[in-house]
Amino acid sequence: MSRVAVAAGLATGGLLTWNVGNVGAVADTLARVYGVSLSAVGLLTTALFVTHLLAQLPAGRGSDVVGARTVALAAITAAVAGNLVLLASDSWGVAMVGRLIVGAGSGAGFVAGLDLVRAAGGGTLLHGLYGGATMAGGGLALMLVPALTEWAGWRAPYWTALVLASAATGPVLAARGLPRAGGHAAATVLRDRRLLPLGALQAASFGLAVVAGVWVVPLLERQGTSSSLAGLAGGTVLFAGVVTRPWGGRLARGPRRPAIVAVSVCTTVLGLLLLAAGGPLWLSAAGALLAGLAAGVPFATIFAAAQRERPDAPGAAVALVNGCAVLTILVGTPLAGLAFELPGDGRLAFAALAGLVALALLALPRTHL
Repeated sequence: MSRVAVAAGLATGGLLTWNVGNVGAVADTLARVYGVSLSAVGLLTTALFVTHLLAQLPAGRGSDVVGARTVALAAITAAVAGNLVLLASDSWGVAMVGRLIVGAGSGAGFVAGLDLVRAAGGGTLLHGLYGGATMAGGGLALMLVPALTEWAGWRAPYWTALVLASAATGPVLAARGLPRAGGHAAATVLRDRRLLPLGALQAASFGLAVVAGVWVVPLLERQGTSSSLAGLAGGTVLFAGVVTRPWGGRLARGPRRPAIVAVSVCTTVLGLLLLAAGGPLWLSAAGALLAGLAAGVPFATIFAAAQRERPDAPGAAVALVNGCAVLTILVGTPLAGLAFELPGDGRLAFAALAGLVALALLALPRTHL
């Protein structure tokens, strides 16, 4: 196993995903600087996820044909270039362009980083560790950027992202001589229906968890919880995966993988239903923690299965499976927001999310976990 390549993969995935959370962490500040509404600032995150999604499959195919190292360097370049654009102007229009560029980097970086870990000879435990690193990047941005902005001004989200992306360059440059698929089988991945059940599980365990994380704070605030407490309770939906993704990687080495994934899906459903119940804060906080912990468990199992399913195109397989989750985030986030206009102060959104996660159990028998 190449430890250098593993470090390169962790650096690419973990450091570039800082860009996922850095803007939302200081939305009010950026709204004042750009002279726009909070919803317009929210579009900066939407823009990132659009190109994040579009970059997935090309990055996967590129990793298979020219190597994950080359794709990772291209992803880092895009992240650096996009953040330079963001640093250059206080115009919202320019910021949209910058975030579109950054999204291409974060999307390609996620796929290339995981493929670097695979090419290095890393097993499911390292797959899980990689998943935890990608969750930590965005989660730490949410925690640290507000304080950095108070000290360094509104450009703090962008210069920190620029520094972190640049820091990933060294490990990636050092990761030489890695094997790659080298063929053109990646072109057939989109037609491979065997990967779709895995995509459904990833959409349920990651995609819908992100949607829940976006809306859990408004849900709790409407129930009378202060913004600070709501943020702490809601943040666990995403940050808990830092712990359980590596743990899930350890569990994925055993023979009971399907049962473990089924239990994690059911536990995620229970957590979301506790949030939908609208009870006291302790009950909602427990639901958020439960959903976040459970949603992280299947990560390593899902992606290891995707790579086994298509050993001739492992990068493209990872891209397709994760693309299902990113598409779910893009579509599900605004739809869940509409539920806040209905009776129940958003509880219907979480009941619907619980139902959609439960449907993923139907895909489980069709996978080869």
